[in-house]
Amino acid sequence: MSNTAAPSLELTLAILRAAAEETRLRILALLTDGELSVSDLTDILGQSQPRISRHLKLLAEAGLVERHREGAWAFFRLIDRGEAARTLRPMLDGLNRADPLLLEDRSRLEAVRAQRSHAAQAFFSRLAPEWDRLRSLHAPEPVVESAVLEALGDKPIANLLDLGTGTGRMLQLLAPRASRTVGLDASHAMLSVARANLENAGLSRLELRQGDIYAPPFPRNTFDLVIIHQVLHYLDDPARAIREAARLVAPGGRILVVDFAPHSLEFLREAQAHRRLGFASEQVAGWLGDAGLDCTVNRQIAPPEQGEGQLIVSLWLGQDRRVVTDWPAIEADREVA
Repeated sequence: MSNTAAPSLELTLAILRAAAEETRLRILALLTDGELSVSDLTDILGQSQPRISRHLKLLAEAGLVERHREGAWAFFRLIDRGEAARTLRPMLDGLNRADPLLLEDRSRLEAVRAQRSHAAQAFFSRLAPEWDRLRSLHAPEPVVESAVLEALGDKPIANLLDLGTGTGRMLQLLAPRASRTVGLDASHAMLSVARANLENAGLSRLELRQGDIYAPPFPRNTFDLVIIHQVLHYLDDPARAIREAARLVAPGGRILVVDFAPHSLEFLREAQAHRRLGFASEQVAGWLGDAGLDCTVNRQIAPPEQGEGQLIVSLWLGQDRRVVTDWPAIEADREVA
């Protein structure tokens, strides 16, 4: 028998009142497929921006959707935790998706996504030549990703955060194993690429946030796995980034760092804005230790060719020293908070 208490009558009535309007119900149905901006919803529903914003405000006040900013944009997503989510989701899952109005909304949603994907890929294509040059200097991505999966093992992932998510590749790799998946990046343009890539991969119920890696907008002890993949070499203060990541790690959680070993390829400073030319094994392990984690895995992945002008990829896995015995209790505490 589930220990989860049923929502109160008062809350259930509030949810039904908020959803019992055609446009708001259509908005909620669209958000079951992932977060959307006000502009997206305006295009899909063919209604004015003020009207859509007013409906979203009512849904947010009822606790049915969450709003977050990404530069000048505002994105909305369905609430996915707490009593409201447990009431709302079954109701939305029970909608007749063959309804002509919902089918028309979904068709327009696909058109909006296609347009977004085209714009994102146009941006990415401008960066691709330099990125391809960098990739040619180190082990192929499938080899690195295989090492990531091996390092993580088969331990369940409750809440995953990818700091500096970039194109969202780590989210694509690990989202199927996680209950909740979040990507953070400072660049709206890169988040657009990640959003398009994830949608094309059929992964729409993920969270993407714009934010500073030095001040990630999440509470302490939120994630049992934090990934920092090929990000540290862009930073002025990578040790600080690891300390901030450690603040987000729940007791017994882990941080996975993937970056380059020390090298002398100075052209990467100008060509790709690298601030640091790699990191020694003991350097990152020391930063993890200072942040309260034990480095349990440190692996070097050889480049495709030996000799000068090649890059060694390094992988570090830090394990939080605190002990956790009841993850469900931690999850319940978060929902109450």
